Amino acid sequence: MKSFFLAAALASTATFAAADTYVLDASHSQVVFSYNHLGFSTTSGMFSGFEGEISFDQENAANSSVSVSMPVMSMFTGWEKREGHFMSGDFFGAAEGDMITFTSTSIETTGDTTAKITGDLTMNDVTKSVVLDATLNKMGTHPQAQKDWAGFDATANLLRSDFGLGAFAPYVSDEVAVTISIEAMKAE
Repeated sequence: MKSFFLAAALASTATFAAADTYVLDASHSQVVFSYNHLGFSTTSGMFSGFEGEISFDQENAANSSVSVSMPVMSMFTGWEKREGHFMSGDFFGAAEGDMITFTSTSIETTGDTTAKITGDLTMNDVTKSVVLDATLNKMGTHPQAQKDWAGFDATANLLRSDFGLGAFAPYVSDEVAVTISIEAMKAE
């Protein structure tokens, strides 16, 4: 997450003086998920409007960390009835204020701009360790905001059933592909 979340050149929960703090730009950050529906199609949805902070040390990624939270009810699928079903007792049983969180626990640099970020994902009151394959897209001055900015992408595959969300599996795939793209501005 030189990697997120969400994501986001990210890493252990320890943050050292060399790390710079970046705050997520919620208007340009999202988590997109997709899954197989009965073998007929790939269905997608997304979460947006989330908050988070990245401590990013360009020289030593192990000094970096990420912490992100997003409201469960920010899910958008493009079909209101599907969103209602996902919020029902069949899946999240969501109420206003329910959150999905990710907090990094370690990082393994895999290239100049790539890393594997391990962290605790809490969803539906279940916490599991997940690994994000993350890429630093760009760091530099944002041309409009005139502030230091960073962009990251990350991917992961999750099993819905690991988080108590396995209704209708295997007909609706248990495996969900997750793609994360975030922008973050350097904190002042």
